Amino acid sequence: MHSPKLFLLLCLIILFGKGLTAYPCSSTTYAQNSTFQTNLNILLSSLSSNANRSDGVYNTTVVDSNTTVYGRLQCLRDATVQACQKCVSDGINDLLGRCPNNTGAVDWYDNCWLRFSDQNFFSKMEEDPMTIVYNTGNAINTTSFMNLLGETLQVVAKDTSEGGSKKFATKTVEYNAFQNLYTMAQCTSDISETDCHNCLRNSISNLPTCCNGKVGGVTLKPSCYLRYETYVFYQEAPPPPASSPESTSKDKSKISAGIILAIAVPTVIFILLATLCFLYIKRRLMKYSSVPKQTVDVSSVESLQFDLDTIKSATNDFSPDNKLGQGGFGEVYKGILPGGQELAVKRLSSTSKQGVGEFKNEVLTMAKLQHRNLVRLLGFCLDEGEKILIYEYLANKSLDNFLFGLENQAKLNWSNRYKIIEGIARGMLYLHEDSRLKIIHRDLKASNVLLDEDLNPKISDFGMAKIFGVDQTQASTSRVVGTFGYMAPEYAMQGHISIKSDIYSFGVLILEIISGKKNTSFHVSSYAEDLLSYAWKLWREGTPLELLDPSLRDSCSRNEVIKCIHMSLLCIQENPALRPTIQSIMVMLSSNSVTLSDPQEPPFYIGRHRTDSNNPAIYENRSDQSTSKSVQRSVDEDPITDLYPR
Repeated sequence: MHSPKLFLLLCLIILFGKGLTAYPCSSTTYAQNSTFQTNLNILLSSLSSNANRSDGVYNTTVVDSNTTVYGRLQCLRDATVQACQKCVSDGINDLLGRCPNNTGAVDWYDNCWLRFSDQNFFSKMEEDPMTIVYNTGNAINTTSFMNLLGETLQVVAKDTSEGGSKKFATKTVEYNAFQNLYTMAQCTSDISETDCHNCLRNSISNLPTCCNGKVGGVTLKPSCYLRYETYVFYQEAPPPPASSPESTSKDKSKISAGIILAIAVPTVIFILLATLCFLYIKRRLMKYSSVPKQTVDVSSVESLQFDLDTIKSATNDFSPDNKLGQGGFGEVYKGILPGGQELAVKRLSSTSKQGVGEFKNEVLTMAKLQHRNLVRLLGFCLDEGEKILIYEYLANKSLDNFLFGLENQAKLNWSNRYKIIEGIARGMLYLHEDSRLKIIHRDLKASNVLLDEDLNPKISDFGMAKIFGVDQTQASTSRVVGTFGYMAPEYAMQGHISIKSDIYSFGVLILEIISGKKNTSFHVSSYAEDLLSYAWKLWREGTPLELLDPSLRDSCSRNEVIKCIHMSLLCIQENPALRPTIQSIMVMLSSNSVTLSDPQEPPFYIGRHRTDSNNPAIYENRSDQSTSKSVQRSVDEDPITDLYPR
């Protein structure tokens, strides 16, 4: 082993293992209780009931006069019928959770892959979306390993494409005196031999860019699957039957001895390794038991780590020409990997208050969150004193750049703004209710909402995210962190945190989206001292549409605008119990017939320097003072995470 850290990572992988999944969802959605949803439920039920097929493949379609839904299940050829059934059953539930209300999704699992769509994908070779996952271990000799890998995978690709209806193949070759190289490939059964071969060959061509020297990797595409490891990860084919009763009798003792050796030797080695790993982990945990805030899931962290040389190369050594933004936390750069993938590289300054443990907390939190309305974390770098986060790059940058910048403000019509409100709400629903973790964001604002090329919103900046237990509803902290003007009064003044804290921030953000005015720099006048008071007075006087951005007044849906203003006023009520839940907000947004309760007067604006002598909370001022040539800001100031209590 090269280091204790690498040994610890290997132990965790040996003891617990790791599944391979990805969650690409379509960009279009369907309405709740629609015909499409009914048809989709019928289709998924049909997939589940047909997962016991001997060939492990099932395509089906549900059609009516208005909609058509196409679906497929395909089990990996080495999976048993029972494993396939369980994979499909669990996968359907997971797929609906990962891609709620989407009209299409494709998902890969250890024993099967699933797909549904409103578009016909049968008998079509498709390579997008593609996901690549690789083992963090490195080969001793990169060149020789990659040459052997390339040659072996080319054979596997050829065997798979020429494998008839199965379109499945495995191949094992000797890597060195102690290890073999195991490879496997499979295509969907309905594409042609040529398409299968092309799909796999293209997957092979991606490996030198992403996985050079890595001892394991998998490429996942809608039409083909390719994986390699230096350990057995598939069920190997049983030995051929004996040619005659005589040969069976003659070789019986020899075969039995071989089987015994084949089982006993790896078992003994595994038990010894597992025992050593257990003792090593126990010793490490005892050593660090006095500093719980620094305890993190090493296996999860290491799998996301980029080396510093890769980041320097991608950003041209953090060239000023690649700089996207400057804030209190440090700088954001655009990076491009050798394969052409664009990155947003957040480089924390050396004076950042975020420690290593808090930094890794942000990494782990982001890595566990997968939703189309959340910015996607690609990795991190913690090397030579650098603390760097790598995110997906979004060309349209942040929402505040559109709302408050004169150059882009006209590009957001009312339809786009309403879609953005809905998208942010979906992201919050995932954080509060649907993810494996209950997340309180604590700093929801326009600069922390990024926009993709279709102006779909993605919530970012989880440096201050608070993780709650499944049944936990609130917590308290003596360190209040966030942006003044967006923090709920009970949080700013008493440090009380709950999901209703985020609801308050969301209400402020809705008012900014409607008005095109920033709450923290709203013009103080004799009529109203802040945006919240201004919206309330207009509502009380029966003229709520006066709040609307003037550029939208001739092209908006008046009823939608009034509904959103009404909803925002409910979100910013002083009493957290009176604020709606995010589930209620989703119902309000999707229906025009819901009766909303009357809002009460919102609280006064929490100013930057207000304090409460009876509750000396610590205030972290996160004002938006950053300047940028293009505002791609995943985090725009020092991200500070309170790790405890959880």
